[in-house]
Amino acid sequence: MSKGFYKNRRLKSFVFLSACFFVTIIPHFYNIKGFFYFIIALSFVIAFYGLIVISRNFKRNNLSDTFSSNVTNKNLPSLDICVAARDEENVIARLVERLVNLDYPTNKLNIYIIDDGSSDKTPLILDRLSKQFEKLKVLSRSPNAGGGKSGALNYALKFTHGEWLLVLDADAQLKQDSLIRLFSFVEEGDWSAVQLRKSVTNISDNFLTTCQSMEMAMDAIFQYGRLSVAGVSELRGNGQLIKKDTLLACGSFNEDTVTDDLDLSLRLLLSKSKIGIMWDPPVMEEAVESLNALLSQRQRWAEGGLQRFFDYGDQLVSNRIDYLQKFDLTYFFILQYALPIISIFDLALSIILLNNPIYWPISFTAFLLSGIAFWYGSTCKSEVPVLHKENFLMIFLSVFYLSHWFLVIPWVTLKMSIFPKKILWRKTLHTGV
Repeated sequence: MSKGFYKNRRLKSFVFLSACFFVTIIPHFYNIKGFFYFIIALSFVIAFYGLIVISRNFKRNNLSDTFSSNVTNKNLPSLDICVAARDEENVIARLVERLVNLDYPTNKLNIYIIDDGSSDKTPLILDRLSKQFEKLKVLSRSPNAGGGKSGALNYALKFTHGEWLLVLDADAQLKQDSLIRLFSFVEEGDWSAVQLRKSVTNISDNFLTTCQSMEMAMDAIFQYGRLSVAGVSELRGNGQLIKKDTLLACGSFNEDTVTDDLDLSLRLLLSKSKIGIMWDPPVMEEAVESLNALLSQRQRWAEGGLQRFFDYGDQLVSNRIDYLQKFDLTYFFILQYALPIISIFDLALSIILLNNPIYWPISFTAFLLSGIAFWYGSTCKSEVPVLHKENFLMIFLSVFYLSHWFLVIPWVTLKMSIFPKKILWRKTLHTGV
């Protein structure tokens, strides 16, 4: 893709922000007859579709007990595991030692660690491990090579030869039989890509890590439901498996975005390549432990999430996807990106004009659906528990935790509307807990 493909992101951000502002301000200054009843009706539509999406997970629970591995070692495809690593001295040795001991035929598995300009002891550790483990291939890039994580992964593609590619973060942890079960899932579903459910290793460290654990479960609940209802699902970066030919046909990893996984998800959808969502076994990772780290991470996710819609919006309204998929994408775009901005404007205008907020029924519905998904994701059967102990008070409080998105989304959209973007790898610090 040419650089010009992305040149209008700032303008599109401004148009989107302005549209949200006018949608908010008009009913505050003009008495539109029956508008509140329209908002109530829209809230019921949102609740109806959201409950359908969540309820599809009941089917997943029924099927999970009958799932069995039917792939023999002879039929397993060749697999390359790729990890882009920068300054990962705390976790890289543990990762490599666990990966080389996973159940998978030795002659069909290679592990590629891309040292992307590390300034700590990561290169020394990888050099030692590469002499110890034949499966391990260490690739190196300079600190200013560019492209962020996507650039590192694209560099690795030049050296990989496997039929499938599994992308992991440096703090990833897999179960011993995860790869075997993963390809059994692939065979049963005929998927072009699969995203493992993400779970948290440091659940009980503090309030934020517990909430992130439940948030990841909630996300998987919505992901599986969306896939079952509309055929829409998304990759999540860590624990994403993709057929190499499919990846190359889609243009590899986009080096002009801050979230390669979300960008690739839309390109796979447009190419009619199916992404499966696998609940168990999960890929385990560290949750960030401080508020500053959380907000930094979420700003990057929000920016990447918006970028993909601005970049591929014209294709998403074309005939390349069906009407139900368009409805699903519109539904979640409104709830995830438009609603937080509208709600902030709505609250500000209500305070200034001394009147009641108008869009609160939609916000209430969104939080209610999130709470139901939080509860179900935290209590349904899981190999790695979402909560160490079922706690309804914690589930209730976690819904309020989600309100940070109502600050992050407006702030990020405002920044995107004003400042030009430089693609930098703002990686999450991994401590090795």
